[in-house]
Amino acid sequence: MEMMKAARWHKAKDIRIEQVETPGKPAAHQIKIQVKFAGICGSDLHEYSHGPMLIPVEKPYALNGHQGTTTLGHEFSGVVEEVGDQVTRFKKGDRVVVEPLFRNPDSEFIPNGKYNLSEPLGFVGLTANGGFAKYVLVEDYMVYKIPDNVSFEQGAIVEPAAVAVYAVKNTGLEIGQNCVIFGAGPIGLLCLLAAKAAGAAKVIVVDVAEKRLEKAKELGADAVISGKEADVAGKVKAANGGEGLDVFIDAAGVQVTLDAGIQSLKNGGVALIVALFGKPATINAFDLVAREITLKGVIAYRNIFPEVINLIASGKLPVEKLVTSKIILDNIVNDGFEALLNNPSQVKILVDIEKG
Repeated sequence: MEMMKAARWHKAKDIRIEQVETPGKPAAHQIKIQVKFAGICGSDLHEYSHGPMLIPVEKPYALNGHQGTTTLGHEFSGVVEEVGDQVTRFKKGDRVVVEPLFRNPDSEFIPNGKYNLSEPLGFVGLTANGGFAKYVLVEDYMVYKIPDNVSFEQGAIVEPAAVAVYAVKNTGLEIGQNCVIFGAGPIGLLCLLAAKAAGAAKVIVVDVAEKRLEKAKELGADAVISGKEADVAGKVKAANGGEGLDVFIDAAGVQVTLDAGIQSLKNGGVALIVALFGKPATINAFDLVAREITLKGVIAYRNIFPEVINLIASGKLPVEKLVTSKIILDNIVNDGFEALLNNPSQVKILVDIEKG
């Protein structure tokens, strides 16, 4: 029996590096991937801090029967090791990335292409074993080839970049419009890059961590504002010549960011929530109506990985600039999860799976 090392979630604050059985031959429509690089996502961090959230513990995940202890990791790149008997689009040796979102074949949303709305919601690395291991099995519909000029490090950031690009596209942001982003974590910073790539005239970023704001400036933010200051919405407008902005993206996910972001908008503006709120939030519905504000939420992505890969390959989306550390799997708890929780200068940490 061949074994491999994996980072396994057992419960909150309990991730262990363990020897597990290497996945065997893929089923007819599956692909076995040798993982090269894997990123630590905010959802991984939530599972580590106070999970389970999406990891199925009380009952199995309906689409595959997975339950309990889970190998984390859903942002990853690698090389095809083996394909199932019915897989024709891929072969051993292909350089690939994975869109880890499960699709329920019986859902009404599959025929119309809105597969991210199918239920039950599930991801490789949360409702199935994921990429914090040498090998992983995924469904063939999840896999996309990457060109030779996209590194495996960049490939590991395609998934979170897809979240950001999908979010920005859903705002309807037009060339020359202005945008404010609350939250300068990985998704917020990727939204910054995506908004710039989409032709935003001005992008303002708000966060409470000075190190994160410094990173935002480095990545091209036109202005940064501390969320600790009084009247944040007023300061956002001041940075835009005293006028409200066209688009607000909430990548922070707390009541104060939602309130201040909506207040930062011009009449007729668009507020989009990409963050996962940990607690219920309230809105001033009269204000939305009186000012004709559009409020939208998005979940993950759909039909966008090829576009994101092309943006990275062309240099229009320099996702590699987010990487603040590369670590080995053995050190993922202290140098990965704990570092992200305690060091605001850390943005995107990649795990070099081959180096162990």
